[in-house]
This record gives sequence, structure tokens and C-alpha cells, in this order.
Amino acid sequence: MTTLLIQTESVPMTVNFPAIQSMTVEQFYEFCLVNRDLRIERTASGEVIVMSPAFSDTGNRNGKIAVQLGNWAEEDGTGEAFDSSAGFTLPNGAIRSPDVSWIKLERWNALTEEQKASFAPICPDFVIELRSASDTLKGLQKKMQEYIDNGVSLGLLIDRKNRKVYIYRPDRESEILDNPETVSAEPELPGFVLRMAKIW
Repeated sequence: MTTLLIQTESVPMTVNFPAIQSMTVEQFYEFCLVNRDLRIERTASGEVIVMSPAFSDTGNRNGKIAVQLGNWAEEDGTGEAFDSSAGFTLPNGAIRSPDVSWIKLERWNALTEEQKASFAPICPDFVIELRSASDTLKGLQKKMQEYIDNGVSLGLLIDRKNRKVYIYRPDRESEILDNPETVSAEPELPGFVLRMAKIW
């Protein structure tokens, strides 16, 4: 049976499809192709999560984050930056779409063109998740830990509501910054500093 988890503004809503067995990666890809207007992820256990579109204000802040990372990535030249529309197949089988992500160039270039054109079988080196009104902090913290467990070197969880930034690295407790003006991605992304003024 496939479970479809629909995330609404307040709480996730689950819809079960008893006639459908667990959705394969290929079926998930087809499902995404025929539902291009939806934001969709797949958990490691095969659960499909359909998220409501980001609210305009959240989308605006996501855009500001993506521009900062994109500008740095263009100048730095050691990796590729991605926005929230990019989906990646993690080693545990989950298909996730971080709000913003970055992958080292040598890792990205090692993929085939076919792999790049799908939900690339690669875990980003760096991810940022921005908490929206529909996100629970606990759910996002669990997602950040999944990223770390699957190979992310540095992850930032931005909680605008409480003006906190949670910093995730492998084999460490998460670090919490209260209302920072900037957040450094050193040493993983040399020279990248996220300026928070337009994100709060």
C-alpha cells in the first residue's frame, strides 16, 4: 500500500491507496512528471509526501538564500548550487528537495547526464532548510539529521519564527545561533557567509 502524506498549512494529512503497493523510484518519477505543480518528496520507507506550495513570503526568503549561495558558487567555481526545485536520491533511498543545496564539482561531474536529468543519486555536500509556517521544528530537525546521516557535510536549519539557526555537522551535536547577523559556512564552503538581514 502506498501512503501519501499531504502537508498542509497546519498539520500533515495522510491519504492511503490500498490498491497500490509501495511506489518504486520509477513510479515516483512518473508521479512527479504528471504532477509538476506539486512539491513532492519520498521517504526512505517509500512514503510519498506532497507539500503545499511555499507561501509567498517564504519563497521570497528562499530566493534570497539561493541568490547568495549562487553568487558565491559562481565566483568560487568549486561546486554547483541548486534551488528548492531540485530533487536528489539519497543513499537511504529517500528523494529529498532541500530549499537550497550545493554539491562539489567533482562529485556532480562524476554523474552521467541521464542521472543528472532525473533525481540524481547523490547527497548534497551542503543544504539549507528554511522553516515555513507549515513546517514543524521537530520534523525539520529529523530531516536535517537524515541529510547528515546520508553524507551532508554541513547543514543549516533556519527558524525565522524564533530567529534561530541550527548548524548540523557529522559526529557533532547541532549548534544553535540566536538571531545571528551572519552565518559562516567555513571551513566546508570557504568564503561563504550567509547574510541574515533580508532572510529574517
